[in-house]
Amino acid sequence: MTELPTLETINALGDGLLPGLIGIRFTHLEAGLLRSELTVRRELLAPNGFLHAASVIALADTTCGYGTRLLLPEGANGFTTIELKSNHLGTAREGVVTCEARSVHAGRTTQVWDAEVRGPAGKVMALFRCTQAVLYPKG
Repeated sequence: MTELPTLETINALGDGLLPGLIGIRFTHLEAGLLRSELTVRRELLAPNGFLHAASVIALADTTCGYGTRLLLPEGANGFTTIELKSNHLGTAREGVVTCEARSVHAGRTTQVWDAEVRGPAGKVMALFRCTQAVLYPKG
């Protein structure tokens, strides 16, 4: 297995892209397990004043996606999300929400990841699962 990047390197990947724009920060990194966080701010809320479900999904999908990137098999050059599901059990209006993503399956053609998103008090606010298709160069 190749050496894992630093948290600084992983966090820089999102600069100028959606993860950076909404403020996702990675706090823990190991093969098969990543943790991230997001500070709730007005721009991430829905008109009802609660954290928008898309903000929660972006946090979970990004965390799982970065994890997928770290477990790509030899010869693969990327991945894409082919399915995702989220169950929203709560929400937040302020504070920091956290995400922990774990690899369930890391195969040659697909990866499956589960994530939990927790509110500022530590209570689970969303359960998330995604399937990633592993991509290889054409030819």
